[in-house]
Amino acid sequence: MPNVISRRRGTAIVETEKGILLTSGGGTVFILPGGGAERDESRFVAALRELTEETRLRPYAAEIIFKHLGKVRRTFSGHGYFQDHHTVCLVRATGTPRPGGGDAKHIAYFYPGCNVRISTTTKEIIDRYYDWKMKRQASKESKIKDEDDDNGGE
Repeated sequence: MPNVISRRRGTAIVETEKGILLTSGGGTVFILPGGGAERDESRFVAALRELTEETRLRPYAAEIIFKHLGKVRRTFSGHGYFQDHHTVCLVRATGTPRPGGGDAKHIAYFYPGCNVRISTTTKEIIDRYYDWKMKRQASKESKIKDEDDDNGGE
């Protein structure tokens, strides 16, 4: 295979009461907010910057939850290949999401069973997020049970 360009990307997951926040640049397929990291910018910072640019939300808490390696794909010109290296961040933010920047024209929300069309990579990341969330919840419940056992069940 010819040379593959690695693209450094920050990706934000903002889970709301409506579902996981998504954006679209005008097409019918939605993606998670995020984008390419600029030179000398971390992917974590890129995720927060892009979230603000695309949705006008203001992050107030964030954590890196995992890294995701996208599939190798052809460039839009068809003359090469690229692979996205995502740093996926769980973000809490204030404000009302509104499309912003040049990249986001529409806002939508993903929840299991909804009919919003999402990209393959977005689906992979959301599936991994739900797995991460379930494991984290199970770990918290186990820790609470262990603490209860240590306290004689009080």
